[in-house]
Amino acid sequence: MPRESSFNSKMGGKRAENPAKTLLRLMRYYKNCKVEMIVAVIGILVYSAATTLTYYMLDPLVSVLEGGMNADMARYATLLIAMGILYALGCGTNYLFNRLMLTCAARIMCALRKEMFAKMQTLPISFFDGHTHGELMSYYTNDIDAIRELVQNSITQMLISVTSLIAYVAMMIYLSIPLFMIAIVMCVCIYYIIRIIGGRSRKNFQKQQKALSGLNGYIEEMMEGQKVVKVFNHEKPGIAAFNTRNEELCKVATDANTFANLIGPVMNNLSHIFYALICTVGVLLAAPIPGEPFIAEGTFFAEHQLLLVQGAALIAFLQYVRQFANRISQISQQFNAILLALAGAERLFTLMDMPAETDEGTVTLVNAEEKDGVLVETDHRTGKWVWKRGEELIPLRGEVTFKDVDFSYDGKKQVLNNLTLYAKPGQKIAFVGSTGAGKTTITNLINRFYDITDGTITYDGIPVREIKKDSLRSSLGMVLQETHLFTGTVMENIRYGKLDATDEECIRAAKIANADFFISHLPEGYNTMLVSDGANLSQGQRQLISIARAAVSDPPVLILDEATSSIDTRTEKLIEKGMDSLMKGRTVFVIAHRLSTVRNANCIMVLEHGEIIERGEHDDLLKQKGKYYQLYTGAFELT
Repeated sequence: MPRESSFNSKMGGKRAENPAKTLLRLMRYYKNCKVEMIVAVIGILVYSAATTLTYYMLDPLVSVLEGGMNADMARYATLLIAMGILYALGCGTNYLFNRLMLTCAARIMCALRKEMFAKMQTLPISFFDGHTHGELMSYYTNDIDAIRELVQNSITQMLISVTSLIAYVAMMIYLSIPLFMIAIVMCVCIYYIIRIIGGRSRKNFQKQQKALSGLNGYIEEMMEGQKVVKVFNHEKPGIAAFNTRNEELCKVATDANTFANLIGPVMNNLSHIFYALICTVGVLLAAPIPGEPFIAEGTFFAEHQLLLVQGAALIAFLQYVRQFANRISQISQQFNAILLALAGAERLFTLMDMPAETDEGTVTLVNAEEKDGVLVETDHRTGKWVWKRGEELIPLRGEVTFKDVDFSYDGKKQVLNNLTLYAKPGQKIAFVGSTGAGKTTITNLINRFYDITDGTITYDGIPVREIKKDSLRSSLGMVLQETHLFTGTVMENIRYGKLDATDEECIRAAKIANADFFISHLPEGYNTMLVSDGANLSQGQRQLISIARAAVSDPPVLILDEATSSIDTRTEKLIEKGMDSLMKGRTVFVIAHRLSTVRNANCIMVLEHGEIIERGEHDDLLKQKGKYYQLYTGAFELT
């Protein structure tokens, strides 16, 4: 179960941005394809102008045909050729801007993924502890795909529709102001319908994205834990829990799409009503009542020649009304994609706006060499490290001290209470105790994955808050209970501990961890490809590679968090000498449930409820016959 963190509340409780601001912020990513976007917009303008003029050509074409037998066929042929050229121009520009918008969409998605991945690297461990892998992957899949649909198709259609609508409005005003006034009433109705339905739909799309993220997280957990599911016959409860989440997603998705899909039919019916109304009024204006003009001479409309007295003009106007309604319908059809994309974009921007992991440290770790008995900073690797605080150079020894440390993950439940301990250079400090006693928390605080609530932690006499986190973590080697291997060769996974390590150094580290024997017997030895977190290796083999990775980094302080928990007793004995060689001259913190691995520690600390209740060497603690004695003798009884 992931720990509750402040990031959970920020992700779930932050008020959604204004959709216009979200869209505007998304538009800024078009800076990655300025030239393509400019050319695409020009193409859209040309396309809109060409299609608009094509419909206007109906007016002169019909006027020519009204001449009957006296019709100017040469002019008619010229108009037809002009219409053909306009259609060809429209087709060409249509292909051009669609192709360019595809390029823009690919570049914007690339930029978004880069920025989001880079942002995630700056977030503290507490963020990842508070979210499942499925939830995090939902940003890169569902949300990114929704935005891709927007920038690739919806925005293109919106630009075409908006530019075309402006052109249609201009032509309708030119042809007939009275009929255009009816069209304005239609626009007002459309605006309020979109505002009411679209607002409710947007809220439901936000819920849909959140529910989809949760469902993905659950699926990821269940797929990863299939062995556990089958061992405990948890298939039916798992299916029931999945169905509950799936039905919740189904409900919010249905609500979201119901409101969004209402817009299209409403727009279509409304356009038909207004089309019929404009057609009726247009016919009345174009055809005077027998014996008496429909509009008397001397009136405002007659004086300003606003009557549609020609059938050709009425036909052209009705074509614009029809195309106007079609464009509105096209916009409404994009509402699903637009609202879904805005919901995804709001989630992404909420993530990107999260505060990065703070690092107020100023002390850095640098290479040094000795000249005339004095340490001097150098650029090349010497194997000798010093802390640089201002102009002062402090040798890196590996002395770690906790003094009166308090810590809580959520600000409510104390995990560590007034903890005081010290580790001298070269000492091996072991932490034992029941689950939840605070053992792993201590190592998290040394790494500054989390910061303490109260007290001080010093490293070589320097408060860890003053040390830059990358420098601090560079001086620490860590072998975790849960190993993680990356897709790549065995050699590359070992080299992850020190990216500039040579092959010889990696092999030497593998020998220290006693991993060289099994690696050499792999199909391609150190060049064997590992996939799916090393699924082609046993758990113990994965752990050995993890230990080799720590060995190649050659850190002054080593943290072993249940490092041998996945290794059988025989293998553990085989690597004991190698581990002793690895730990020689280093400050080592060991967390172990298998107490046989900590008998040679310089100091064993027994934790209970975040406090050290016993401390001392193995033999001394046995003589006290306290908690450690109970744990140790109980372990032997079990074996």
